[in-house]
Amino acid sequence: MDKQKFLSFNLGVRDTAVISLQHVTEVVQISLAEICTVPQVPSCVLGIYNWRGEMLWLVDLEEMLGYPSLSQGGNFLSKMMVIVLEIEGKFLGLLVRQFIDIEWLDTSQMKAPSTELFYSKMTPFLRGYFINNAEEMMFSLDAVAIIQSPMWAIHN
Repeated sequence: MDKQKFLSFNLGVRDTAVISLQHVTEVVQISLAEICTVPQVPSCVLGIYNWRGEMLWLVDLEEMLGYPSLSQGGNFLSKMMVIVLEIEGKFLGLLVRQFIDIEWLDTSQMKAPSTELFYSKMTPFLRGYFINNAEEMMFSLDAVAIIQSPMWAIHN
């Protein structure tokens, strides 16, 4: 058994994703008024947030992975939850709708992602998926791939 701690959260209306806690620095709630928009960035990049005196880039994770944008329709909440990822001194904030829990998952039970199951936009950021006790799929996202995405290499 190779158990690791993961943070689970909602993706889209029905899906659940997990991300390894080893790369999660903090979880913060922010209000939209605190986000400073930036021109000429990919549409999934919402802007910059002042986090502990640092400039934190905020990304709409759902839009980045091929779901409808969180900012569309009535989805945009006045308060948003942000997962702050950190890898080798680089930080990135992922906007998500809602956290579910901290899960202990056995990484040896992770199944490899197959392209027909997932949005093509999601594939580069997937490590695989787990099937939980309720027989539901939980996508395991790759924090390193998300932070190192060429989408923000120019800005970070």
